[in-house]
Amino acid sequence: MNPAPQRTRRRWRAVATATVAVALALTGCAGGVPAATSGDRPLVIARAMDLTTLDPQRGYCDTCQILYTALYERLVTIDPADTSTVLPGLAESWEANADNTEFTFHLDTDAVFSDGSPVEAADVKWSFERLVNLQGSASFLLAGLTGIETPDAETVVVSFENPNSAFLAIVAAPYLGIVNSEVAEENGASAAADAATTDDAEGWFLANSAGSGPYTLTDYTSGESVELAANEEYWGDEPEFTSVEMKEVTDSSSQLQQLQQGDVDIAMQISPDALAQLEGNEAIATEIVDSFNYTYIALLPAAPGGEPLQDVRVREAIRMAVDYDGLVDTLVAGYGKLQGSPIPNGFEGSEEVALPSYDLDGAKALLEEAGYADGFTLSATYPKLVAYGVDLDLQMQAIQQDLAEIGVTLELNPTDFSQWASTMGGEGTPVTAVYFAPDHTDSSQYIQYFGNIDQGGLVNPWTGSVSQEQTDLLAQALSQSGDERVATYQALAESMAADAFVLPMVNPQLILAYASDISGVAYSPCCNLEIGQLGLSG
Repeated sequence: MNPAPQRTRRRWRAVATATVAVALALTGCAGGVPAATSGDRPLVIARAMDLTTLDPQRGYCDTCQILYTALYERLVTIDPADTSTVLPGLAESWEANADNTEFTFHLDTDAVFSDGSPVEAADVKWSFERLVNLQGSASFLLAGLTGIETPDAETVVVSFENPNSAFLAIVAAPYLGIVNSEVAEENGASAAADAATTDDAEGWFLANSAGSGPYTLTDYTSGESVELAANEEYWGDEPEFTSVEMKEVTDSSSQLQQLQQGDVDIAMQISPDALAQLEGNEAIATEIVDSFNYTYIALLPAAPGGEPLQDVRVREAIRMAVDYDGLVDTLVAGYGKLQGSPIPNGFEGSEEVALPSYDLDGAKALLEEAGYADGFTLSATYPKLVAYGVDLDLQMQAIQQDLAEIGVTLELNPTDFSQWASTMGGEGTPVTAVYFAPDHTDSSQYIQYFGNIDQGGLVNPWTGSVSQEQTDLLAQALSQSGDERVATYQALAESMAADAFVLPMVNPQLILAYASDISGVAYSPCCNLEIGQLGLSG
């Protein structure tokens, strides 16, 4: 049994009148950034948004993490100061059985949705079942679920076929936010077994939310902005900003300019090169922090035109032909690290995996051994955007030049994010370039998404095979703890690295850039940026 620590919650918090005096004192800040009480201006965030849906059980993207966390609370959360510590959310306590196949959550009876109705066990059951039955990109997070029982309105019992020591970390993921089932069903949502074909609520979720988070959705204009308003029925600490606007600003230079002009409060994807331009500007705060995020290329043999990639020697040759140090220098001005496997630096299993190295002669020898001494051509479709300061188009142009040195012609097809998602949901592409931020704090997610396992997220549909070794090792890791689990994740990391279906390119450090009177800006390993934690300093 692992009872949760208790946390006092209060529904309303008075705003001190002294805030006005603090705001007035800040009006002399240089650089054009406005200063006022949180109620006097909206919080404005500049971001290139990889957003295709606002349906909390359909979405799977970095921007989704930020918005879902603001709109939909989860049963538990992660302590930002210690990511191994689980804190209460909608559940005030919980326990697991000895083999981690059954988890019982006891809901906080103060928790209410934005319409004032109580959050109940039936809503938890409905939300989890809808996530599974929609068969969306994040459905893999509940792989192995066998049942959910609700013995009363405040108790939820979740059962798995096999041990799942990662489940508490998974429950903190934004994609497991709890939805007001009654409201959602009234607007076409379904958690039934046939939800993938009968659920008709995605359009409704583009204009509405039905959660218990600190904010509610008020407006969404594709390609322009998402607007939120403070949840007047919020049962926790009242959010300091009455409204939030996330603006679509696709390039880092425009984000920088708007931050300097005071048009936005937070610029989420500025380039490391911009740091020099912000030196001495007291109106803007900057921080450089390590992250678990990374960009990667995926080699997908089963996609049309991907036949050469069926040979692991070809995939390994491509890995060896990339100048990784050059990428870090060129793309993030040296503010980044190399990464050996799809399990990122800092997660269990990453510690002793060999880093990739540039070996042009070795790459050529492998291609000759595989029968491709004369080279071949591959098509690469990927989203044209900047992720964590890395311009994916520039990354792919650099890789294109590297691969040309070994006779591999890479035909680049950059496209917008929605078109890329459509391609990956259709016939696919032999090579793609994307990025990944953690959904939670357990290493299992990287095997579930990048491992060559049955029902794997990205890789398995395009490999034409299943790795029984990886399947068995993942089951083993989920039944372990401590050093044993670390060792198993290490073996999984080495196995995925040997497969070479996913090649991490850059693990960039993050540049946090924001108006200096904004407080609470921090990198979250599960949620990216927690809007509900933001306020005004002073």
